[in-house]
Amino acid sequence: MFSVEMLPDDDIDAAVRGDWQRLIVAGLPSAGRHPSETNRPHVTVAVRDDLPDDAVSRLTALGTELPAACRLGGAVVFPARDRFVLARPIVMTAALMRFHAEVVGLIGAPPEDYAVTAQDRWTPHVTLARRMTAEQVGRALAVVGAASLDGRFSGLRLWDAEQKLVTLLR
Repeated sequence: MFSVEMLPDDDIDAAVRGDWQRLIVAGLPSAGRHPSETNRPHVTVAVRDDLPDDAVSRLTALGTELPAACRLGGAVVFPARDRFVLARPIVMTAALMRFHAEVVGLIGAPPEDYAVTAQDRWTPHVTLARRMTAEQVGRALAVVGAASLDGRFSGLRLWDAEQKLVTLLR
């Protein structure tokens, strides 16, 4: 599995890492508990099982369109089977929609397993925690608050889940 991911600037990265740490201090699930050096705040743009042969070079060229302005929103909760994912949404803009459409155009439409990254179903966000119970979500919302933050996407990377390898594209 491969994922194309946008990386936020230092201010948004620090804000998300602050949320991760506050969740840890509160004894809640947090994406900050994952110790891998590849674990960092990001927005997943697309997920695919395979990529076209020229995907890396074409995505690298597309990455030159960054940095792009973004606004990190308060908090959003997604259902995930019998648990929940806590995230900070990225406010959708026309430029962000165009960038996403260009990525999908380069690598193709997603299969049903990754339909949440299709052009008409994508909800850009930065994950704060996974596998939360409803009670934990309630506590977590009080911990992370609802402040928004303006920033930029300053990087683009490709995550190869099978190889556990990150390729910086920008």
